[in-house]
Amino acid sequence: METKLKVSAIMIGVTDVARAKKFYGEGLGCEIVQDYGDYVKCELGEGSSALVLYKWEAAAQDAGVPAEGSGFRGSSFHFIADSRDTVDEVMRAAVAAGGAVVKEATGAEWGGYSGYFSDPDGHLWKAATAT
Repeated sequence: METKLKVSAIMIGVTDVARAKKFYGEGLGCEIVQDYGDYVKCELGEGSSALVLYKWEAAAQDAGVPAEGSGFRGSSFHFIADSRDTVDEVMRAAVAAGGAVVKEATGAEWGGYSGYFSDPDGHLWKAATAT
């Protein structure tokens, strides 16, 4: 294959698009660049793929798979920060916006510092730093 694969957008199914939009837009500071009701596109920052929020059932239908399922979904998003303070700040912002701490940020056995939070639909995010 001559064309290299790249991630242009990450789409996640959400149960309440308005709630997810508020969580990512107001809570975590993502720029909303498209808003079509059940489809919202957020810019995550320079060098990042876009994040698309899509109604859960519609996302499942689009992929041709059942909408049922819970627990670990086989993926998590990772935010690599410059400092422990930034990790803590992101974790606090997620909780203030309606997310939940899944694993408190703590020193990691590999020498860094990391924790996990979930968005209101249970999508996992890891906030980590190597310092």
